[in-house]
Amino acid sequence: MNKIIPINKSIIPACDVATLQELDELVKATAGVKKIGAYKVGFSLGLGFGLGKVVSTIREYSDKPIIYDHQKAGTDIPPMGEKFASVCSEAGIDAVIFFPQAGPQTEKAWIEAAKAKGLGVIVGGEMTHPTYLKENGGFIDNSSPKRMYEIAIEEGVTDFVVPGNKPEKIASYKELFESKGIEPVLYSPGLVAQGGEISESGKAAGKRWHAIVGRGIYNAEDKTKAAKELTSKL
Repeated sequence: MNKIIPINKSIIPACDVATLQELDELVKATAGVKKIGAYKVGFSLGLGFGLGKVVSTIREYSDKPIIYDHQKAGTDIPPMGEKFASVCSEAGIDAVIFFPQAGPQTEKAWIEAAKAKGLGVIVGGEMTHPTYLKENGGFIDNSSPKRMYEIAIEEGVTDFVVPGNKPEKIASYKELFESKGIEPVLYSPGLVAQGGEISESGKAAGKRWHAIVGRGIYNAEDKTKAAKELTSKL
């Protein structure tokens, strides 16, 4: 298996901070912590300062994988996938997260484009907030996340985002992935600030799981201490 993150379990800081100085401080404080597996950056830094500058800031302190989460990528027409992948690759991004809500053709095209540029691909289907699925008052059909994951599997994807504050859903999706004959690598946001428990969600996810934590680290007065405490729960 060609792993995006070499170790089986880790904490991924979600770098949803406002400035490059804050990013610098966050990475400097956490880069040396054992089981910090990668850094996830989002649109606020990417659009505000450019992905290349964001990557170079992280690289001052860490050579760990950098995952770009456009929040949410994979929701445009199929041909835009190649342009998106090119921008990410040229900036030095290692992997991207897609939530392919625009349909099967877009999902397949964006996955293929990312792979062609040497990017790791992580696909999400269900989000953490309470009004996402129709059954909870949202727009997304209840069965759609399952289909998004199934198409990703058909395209050779083995890395998936699952909601960290819904351990019963983590277990259900893990069962789906394994029923398709793959050993999934799972990634979960929705922890700490959104109510998910690392120990409980990690148990549901199994041996290959990466917990994505934002405010629980970057809002901490002592970021190094917060990162060490969180990694100790894996």
